[in-house]
Amino acid sequence: MKKNEAMRHAARRRVEMEFNWPDQPFNIVLVEPSIPPNTGNASRLCAATGSRLHLIEPLGFDISDRAVRRAGLDYWDSVDLNVYPDFDAFMKQNPDGRKWFFSTGGKQNFYEAEYRPGDYLIFGNETVGLPDALLEQHIGSVCNIPIRLEHVRSLNLSNCASIVLYEALRQFNE
Repeated sequence: MKKNEAMRHAARRRVEMEFNWPDQPFNIVLVEPSIPPNTGNASRLCAATGSRLHLIEPLGFDISDRAVRRAGLDYWDSVDLNVYPDFDAFMKQNPDGRKWFFSTGGKQNFYEAEYRPGDYLIFGNETVGLPDALLEQHIGSVCNIPIRLEHVRSLNLSNCASIVLYEALRQFNE
């Protein structure tokens, strides 16, 4: 039996929680992600929540069908995936919907934002984050997740996406 076969056919009882999922999905946007497992985790998050995943190139890995199969991403066909050559192309193809940017340099606590279905939750590259020029252009929409900076410089990219998306879903369910 292959590694993922045991997980796919586990006998353990699972319960799907009642939850009010939005008709219009939230959007997770990863700008130039470079670490494959982070994007894999974000793609699983999107499949699990019905959110859309937007990847802005260049990517630090291959997302061809063969590479995805080899990585064992058996949920990949459930991901609403959109790939763009650069941030300008992303903005041109997605002019509507509010854009929220997440950075350790943001002055607004991510809890203070009022999220709505259809919003774009935008996260930067794992090592350099979002470009300063981009953050300056959208200063009123830049949020930060509180952390103790004396211990770490940032949180993991896919953890940030999860934290913010579930806060947005929580707000939608209030």
